[in-house]
Amino acid sequence: MALKRTDGSNAKSKMKRKAYERELRKLQVELCHLQAWVKQTGARIIVLFEGRDAAGKGGTIKAITERVSPRVFRVVALPAPSDREKTQMFGQRYIEHFPAAGEIVIFDRSWYNRAGVEYVMGFCGEQEHRKFLDTCPQIERYIVDAGIHLLKLWLEVGQAEQERRFNARIDDPLRNWKLSPMDLESYRRWYDYSRARDMMLERTDSNYAPWYIVHSDDKRRARLNCISHILEQIPFQKVSRPKVKLPKRSDKNKYDDRLSVKGMKFVADEY
Repeated sequence: MALKRTDGSNAKSKMKRKAYERELRKLQVELCHLQAWVKQTGARIIVLFEGRDAAGKGGTIKAITERVSPRVFRVVALPAPSDREKTQMFGQRYIEHFPAAGEIVIFDRSWYNRAGVEYVMGFCGEQEHRKFLDTCPQIERYIVDAGIHLLKLWLEVGQAEQERRFNARIDDPLRNWKLSPMDLESYRRWYDYSRARDMMLERTDSNYAPWYIVHSDDKRRARLNCISHILEQIPFQKVSRPKVKLPKRSDKNKYDDRLSVKGMKFVADEY
């Protein structure tokens, strides 16, 4: 699977905030319908996000999860493997986070680390890399045959936009924690990552677990396109729910609960 265009752009002007927020709310309502269906049917779903540093994975995942239950939509963002995990079968630490009935697990980076950062940075050898590319489609066949919906998304950001985002992180005290020595080294090795990406897409794209590429130079459009795609790929139906009506509060054992906290320590009203 080769990318026809690698600039990360969808050739449109950046989306305005008001239009983005209007469309996002519509899609988040649909995500709530999806959530109800998943809980009722016991469906199991994995959505994994891959892409270069600063491609927009975190912001997209936040847009997906900010209006739904974390007990249904679980986000998994694993750190570097521990010494113990390094001795395990590769992929074992990801499998333990797979969904049970009624769960959607979102991987912020996944077992595809082996085809990306581990390979480019030399944390795995050529043989390990080749073995992963050979066996990954077989393992994903087992996942899908077990009844799990598996969605794989690659966020494609262009060189110029990645550089702009890195510079913005450097200058922003709320975001410069996102920059690590590993991020800077990956920035330097742009073309090594491009070659690794192309090998990964070619070898692990399949009919039962295809890769989908999302142009992400415009973060807002990318988020909307990702959510829309996820909703299209899962054959869910709206679940009818009875209209909720608040019950009347009981006056039994009534007392002034405002007085019961009198004299306690309160946070100062600074704002």
